[in-house]
Amino acid sequence: MSTSDGSPRRWGLSTLALLAIAAAIGAGVAVSLAKVDFAHETSAADEPKVAETAPAKIDWVAAAPGRIEPKWGFTRVGAQLLGRISEVTVKLNDTVEEGELLIRLDDEEARARLQAAETEAASRKRERDAQTLDKAREDLRKAEDNVFSAERALTNSRFELEYELQAKRQGSGSDARVADARKSVQNARDKLQRERAAYASAQAKSDVPAPSRLESALQASRSDVAVAEALLEKTRIRAPVAGTILQLPAKVGEMVAPSPEQALVVIGDMSVVRLKAEVDEHDVSKIKVGGKVTVKSNAYPGEEFSGTVSELAPSLGSPKFALRGARRPTDVEVLEVTVDLDGSPPLLPGMRADAFFK
Repeated sequence: MSTSDGSPRRWGLSTLALLAIAAAIGAGVAVSLAKVDFAHETSAADEPKVAETAPAKIDWVAAAPGRIEPKWGFTRVGAQLLGRISEVTVKLNDTVEEGELLIRLDDEEARARLQAAETEAASRKRERDAQTLDKAREDLRKAEDNVFSAERALTNSRFELEYELQAKRQGSGSDARVADARKSVQNARDKLQRERAAYASAQAKSDVPAPSRLESALQASRSDVAVAEALLEKTRIRAPVAGTILQLPAKVGEMVAPSPEQALVVIGDMSVVRLKAEVDEHDVSKIKVGGKVTVKSNAYPGEEFSGTVSELAPSLGSPKFALRGARRPTDVEVLEVTVDLDGSPPLLPGMRADAFFK
């Protein structure tokens, strides 16, 4: 480009500077875009891939909720009549034997009734013996007397066993004396059974005449003795099975009454701990006696206990461990399964646990 006089026009310094800056900016943008594209391609190519984790392997075929309990379950013992507790002879965690006295109710009235009945029976017997004996009733009279004597012997042997068991607990008795007392009770029970059989045979004879007035009075008085004796026995709450005292809400001085909901003592055999599980009916075919089981409890997180299926209920029933309100037609029935746990796990009776059947 030239000026009007023909000389070339000179670019101003500012104009050249602006052009240089624009060129530099353009080149920089191009370089930046190229770097961005390269970085994008590089990051996409070099991005680490997340490793795919394989699903955890399940080694059980069915699971069910359950509850820990003693070997033969819980034995709840209550009162058989209304009365006041006068003595509690055991404590929590005590190991008791079958037939051992646990609680004694006030028995003064029962003892008085028994003594009065026995006195009356003895008086009636003297009157009957003074009467001329009918030969046809001789065998039957003898059988009646033998049964009554065997009943008294059994009662006395039971009280003797009660005394020996208490003496052993207090440290003044011994296993040998308890064993002898138990043997006496068994012998007395066997003898009573034989005497009752002999009495039934004598009574079945066709030529036996009807009892006289004095013989009838004696039989009635002996019946009163049996009633009074049964009443006295009900004032004794004994251990029906051997085991450990797991619960003992009874207190001396309390009034108690017969009630299935009021257990004065709860006993359990802790020699073997087991789990009662409830398996949904859909999984019943997967459970077999002898199958291995893994048991887990929230009380011992991270720990597993092994066991074996020992028993299956013969029928399905409603669940007990997971109450769901009123029953509906669509509710699933469950099968009660007993699992014997191996060794001596620290699980306590009443704990909830889950069973995983293999």
